[in-house]
Amino acid sequence: MFFELIGTIVAGAAAALLVWAINRTLKGRLPNWLVPVAAGAAMLLATISSEYGWFARTSANMPQGMVVAQTIEETTFYRPWTYIKPFVARFVAVDQVSVRTHPAQPDQRIVDLVFYGRWTRTAKVPMLFDCANGKRADVLDGIEFGADGDVLNAQWRSVEQDDPVLKAACEVS
Repeated sequence: MFFELIGTIVAGAAAALLVWAINRTLKGRLPNWLVPVAAGAAMLLATISSEYGWFARTSANMPQGMVVAQTIEETTFYRPWTYIKPFVARFVAVDQVSVRTHPAQPDQRIVDLVFYGRWTRTAKVPMLFDCANGKRADVLDGIEFGADGDVLNAQWRSVEQDDPVLKAACEVS
């Protein structure tokens, strides 16, 4: 976040310097208000570019085996351009390397989900999936496993079969 602030300030200063140099070359023919307007416009464009580029930069730098399962786009009134093209503010990635199964329960698996947010910390959460029945459960302290791999005390939630997180978690063998 600090580097984005520095980049925004540098973009504004560079635009102001460029307009000032052009004005000086033209012997003052440009209006004086153009320098701060150019600085402000450059800072706004740098911020917008950073917001829209965040998802691509972050997803490209994920470790091997991480798959983006779901993206959440946002629009906000104080960013009117987002009504034209929403930006990805959050996304869920499935760590397909972390899949844990029991030989007696091949359709049930524990997978680490990683929640990324534009202005929030990354959170890694283990999640239990029942791929055959389209269910998921949070892996909590009260959950237990039987000797045959049966899950005890799980709070199962049904999800749609076309749920992108379920698909990403279950496509790994």
